[in-house]
Amino acid sequence: MTVVAAPIREIHVAVAVIIRDGRVLIARRPDHTHQGGLLEFPGGKVEPGETVQQALVREIAEETALAVPEASLEPVIGIRHDYGDKRVFLDVWRTTEAVGEAVGCEGQPIAWLAPEELQDDQFPAANRPIIRALRLPSLMAITGTITTVDGGVASLQAALAHQQQSLIVLRTPELASDAYRELAQQALPVCRSAGTGLIVHGAPARFADTPGAAGLHLPWREAAKLVSRPVPSQVWLGVSCHSADQLAHAVEIGADYATLGPVQATATHPGAEGIGWDAFRELTATATIPVFGLGGLNPEHIVRARREGAQGVAGIRFWWPQD
Repeated sequence: MTVVAAPIREIHVAVAVIIRDGRVLIARRPDHTHQGGLLEFPGGKVEPGETVQQALVREIAEETALAVPEASLEPVIGIRHDYGDKRVFLDVWRTTEAVGEAVGCEGQPIAWLAPEELQDDQFPAANRPIIRALRLPSLMAITGTITTVDGGVASLQAALAHQQQSLIVLRTPELASDAYRELAQQALPVCRSAGTGLIVHGAPARFADTPGAAGLHLPWREAAKLVSRPVPSQVWLGVSCHSADQLAHAVEIGADYATLGPVQATATHPGAEGIGWDAFRELTATATIPVFGLGGLNPEHIVRARREGAQGVAGIRFWWPQD
């Protein structure tokens, strides 16, 4: 007689990213539990009849004694993960409005940590995209038109003097490879003095040509050629995506984030229609990495993008000097 194994049920887990003064509340899992000894974000299973927001309010109060206004919760990311013995859907939401003093109500050690203190190997594997989301900004700046190395450096200096950015993507399709390499090497000290990380754009060789770069952003044509991550784990890897299949491939090759769009019509592509917010929300829900909305967006769209499950927005015109 053939024995058919029962399907593994997916567990819906509400996860809270509670932020206070730039630090995040974390706890250590009891040794006797699944993934015991590792760090975790507060949260727990969504009970039948509960919304994820209701579950978070309840779990946070039970675990930490903090009171969280339900309306203050906003989506961060949804992550499906198969541990082999169990499958979980982590439904991650954030708040900056928790009230009270946090305590480990279940005897668990708790601490407020800066995002840069969160290490991958200290958390369950499914939590790693959450760590990425906490370290990434809500605005991803992309350079605009650059036709010469000297002009690019001058524009970069002017842009950063006008509006500081934590990360920028150096995208210059107008420049040949040698000129791009020279520009990237000159841009690094400019960015470093401004406290900005420089992400090079293009094929993996561009990252190898730019020691000190904060990461690599792959256009889809380059990402499609890859079967594994082309840069070290300690730097950023981004991918430009336009569909659910492309987002899935970005995850497969170990990307830390993706851009997705165009969401709206853009000045750079006046004849192209955007996918719209509804399609953007549906596509973002399929991704297990942070997603930036791209195309016709600016800082005023961050709240909308977060409400649709995105990390934030990426773009050019909101910060780059316009002719």
